[in-house]
Amino acid sequence: MDILLVASAFNSLSQRVYAELSDQGHRVDVVLASHGAEAVRAAVREARPELIIAPMLRTALPDDVWQEHTCFVVHPGPPGDRGPSSLDWAIAGQESHWGVTVLQAEAAMDAGDVWAAESFPVSPVGKSDLYRNEVSDAASAAVLLAVRRYADGSFKPQAQSDPAIRVVWREVFRQERRRIDWESDSTETVLRKLRAADSQPGVLDDILGQEVFLHGGHPEDRLRGRPGDLLATRAGAVCRATRDGAVWIPELRPRRTSGDPMPFRRPAASVLASFPAPPGTAAGAVGGLSPRSSHRPAWLPETPAPLELPPDRTTWTDIRYRQAGDVGFLTFSFPGGAMSTDHCRRLLAAYRYALTRPTSVLVLGGSRDFFSNGIHLNVIEAAADPAGESWANLNAMDDLVEAVLRTTDRLVVAALGGNAAAGGVMFALAADQVWCRTGTVLNPHYRRMGLYGSEFWTYTLPRRVGRDAARRLTTEALPLSATTAARIGLVDRLVPVPAHEFTSEVERRAAALAADPGLARRIAAKATARRSDEEQRPLAEYRRAELARMRAVFFDPHAPYHALRSAFVRKLPYGSARPLSPAEQGAGGGR
Repeated sequence: MDILLVASAFNSLSQRVYAELSDQGHRVDVVLASHGAEAVRAAVREARPELIIAPMLRTALPDDVWQEHTCFVVHPGPPGDRGPSSLDWAIAGQESHWGVTVLQAEAAMDAGDVWAAESFPVSPVGKSDLYRNEVSDAASAAVLLAVRRYADGSFKPQAQSDPAIRVVWREVFRQERRRIDWESDSTETVLRKLRAADSQPGVLDDILGQEVFLHGGHPEDRLRGRPGDLLATRAGAVCRATRDGAVWIPELRPRRTSGDPMPFRRPAASVLASFPAPPGTAAGAVGGLSPRSSHRPAWLPETPAPLELPPDRTTWTDIRYRQAGDVGFLTFSFPGGAMSTDHCRRLLAAYRYALTRPTSVLVLGGSRDFFSNGIHLNVIEAAADPAGESWANLNAMDDLVEAVLRTTDRLVVAALGGNAAAGGVMFALAADQVWCRTGTVLNPHYRRMGLYGSEFWTYTLPRRVGRDAARRLTTEALPLSATTAARIGLVDRLVPVPAHEFTSEVERRAAALAADPGLARRIAAKATARRSDEEQRPLAEYRRAELARMRAVFFDPHAPYHALRSAFVRKLPYGSARPLSPAEQGAGGGR
């Protein structure tokens, strides 16, 4: 079937729907609604689709389009739910289950006939994590079912006037409802408000007289203070006291009207470093610093968490190591999957520690949501020298990937519970085996950010899929479903479980791998293969050739990369052209 996707952005769900419909043999085209109604009409005239699907839409389809063509709209709410903030209300209302509905477009928002609906459990995670996992799983299933029903021709969709459907209009979830009362709100309430807005729009708040949006929230088990006080920093996050505890906030975004030249999300500590030190602190030199001058405020203590967190601790940390028998688990979770220079260096130190432990299998990742999206474009954009920071970030990423490639005394597994892109995919390919949750979307390319790429991709990608396929993947720059990735050899094992079961399933499979009687032979064969590959062409040569291409781009002020990066982090159009979709911005740091 010829299908046209109309989306406000080619985001994670739109990419998944595109990839999975393509897997089923449909011919799928995409047009961004952000280009305007005429662009949508032109795409419809050119593609002449049998069906139009809107996986993610912020604006209405042109009237003539839905009147003349069958158009499905994916709504992240159960049948009868209407309004633009469905997930926000579900999290705020502490719903245990929610739904996704595929309905036919008509004049009234979310009021069309229902073609398919799927329910899902509302896990206690941030809205963006929920959207990329449980919502995405339900939406994919509902879209595929609706397409089958439409193709069959005999299905009669359910009208929302049916008494079995309870219609509820939910208004926009405004900042007034999100506002945190630090004196009165419990830690549980604060976390719920933060999680309901973790990616967009954030929670508007005041810190030291500056208006900022708070992004993300995690509980702290020991630090305490007066409600609203800033207590400490850790790995770029800031800890803030509540009336009965404290929370960690990983990222802040200055309000556009604040006059900040960088009103985009970045590590909370680096944003605070630009604020004047509060009265009474011994950090007078910090006041008035440029946000490009420091990674954290000197007037707050840095309180690292142990890499191996004791079982009685519930504090937040972005990197952890634990061991179960002969298996080591090195888990990490960075906002948006973006890995800054600091992230890479700390993860490399943790990896080196993991190599000192007596294990035969080492699992990287293994938690839900993003694995990695490569270098951190937001941190790079905020740096005093973006070219220099790009270079430092890429080299730190390469150091990490090289350490994995040179590991020959155990089997390394990359376990992808969520999406990965650009250098994040290549990081995974450095492992001996790649395990991937079904539903994950991979973007193994850099081209849309104007980059050649590094992370030893010229070694690892062709050895898995062949040179022709590697060339096609990196030049076509299209999203891949986990199923296709497994079929072409990019992924070794699919893990067909819901997001909340991924970690336990990985643990089970890793234990079975460690108990395999043939594991020692496999490790020995791996070491032999690495020596043979090194003799044919040393890893240093791959790295040198890739970095030469990247350095030429980074330090060329006229290279498109700089404008593309700036547009990406600010969510602005590139030059005078159209707004960029996440797929087109798909080098590291993609959300």
